[in-house]
Amino acid sequence: MAAQAVATAFIVITAFAVAGQWVLGYLGISLPALEGAGGLLLLIVALQLLTGQHDSADSRASTTTNIAMVPLGTPLLAGPGAIVATILFVRDADGRADLVSLALGIVAVHLILWLVMRYSLVVIAVIKETGVLLLSRIAGLLLSAIAVQLMADSVTQFVKAAGT
Repeated sequence: MAAQAVATAFIVITAFAVAGQWVLGYLGISLPALEGAGGLLLLIVALQLLTGQHDSADSRASTTTNIAMVPLGTPLLAGPGAIVATILFVRDADGRADLVSLALGIVAVHLILWLVMRYSLVVIAVIKETGVLLLSRIAGLLLSAIAVQLMADSVTQFVKAAGT
């Protein structure tokens, strides 16, 4: 499952690195709009982590869907924040050297993700259930802060665009 989740995230991020700007342009979606939508979706996930609530529809869906692909591969690993960051980095790349560095960074991040997920049972054995609960609450808090920042950046960019 770790390999499948990371492969899914890698494919999504790579696809947006290659064609993300074109897809957004074709659909008429601005980066600030994607950031705002991503922030809202990330906030929902963060609130679920903070409160420990799990939707009963998720448990029904898990019997018919592959959780390594959805929700783990995307939107959790390859979420809106990562997609927007990738599109921005590609857009701002200055030449072949920057693009190669970005590609190597994407590969390195996904390799680290795979290692962490592959050996997560060892980590769980060490930190126990209470540690997992604590880390999920901390992750929820940090994710909610990232979500609010994405939404704030989105609003700021919309205001700047309206002022020009």
